[in-house]
Amino acid sequence: MRIQVCRSGGFTGQVLRAELDTATRIDAPHVHALAREAVAGASRAPGFGVPDGYHYEISVDGRTVHCADPRLTDSQRELISLILHQGIELPPLSPGGGWFAAGA
Repeated sequence: MRIQVCRSGGFTGQVLRAELDTATRIDAPHVHALAREAVAGASRAPGFGVPDGYHYEISVDGRTVHCADPRLTDSQRELISLILHQGIELPPLSPGGGWFAAGA
């Protein structure tokens, strides 16, 4: 399973993107369960959080959902933290957004 997280917003507006492939992870069943729960509890359309709060796009095997602080479920919070801390950092998005790397 390939999972991507894009975090945007916050006070500085910095965008952070990371990806994790669970193919070789010993904890893959746990990560898969988190991903299923996180996606089930999110919206397919971008939502609004609070001013200066973070907004997240979670993409699991090509399906993208949206969530925002402070309304994250426990599974979303845990999955986002895992991907952003243990995943591979991806380049910033090209102007105009979308789930593709700059220059791709």
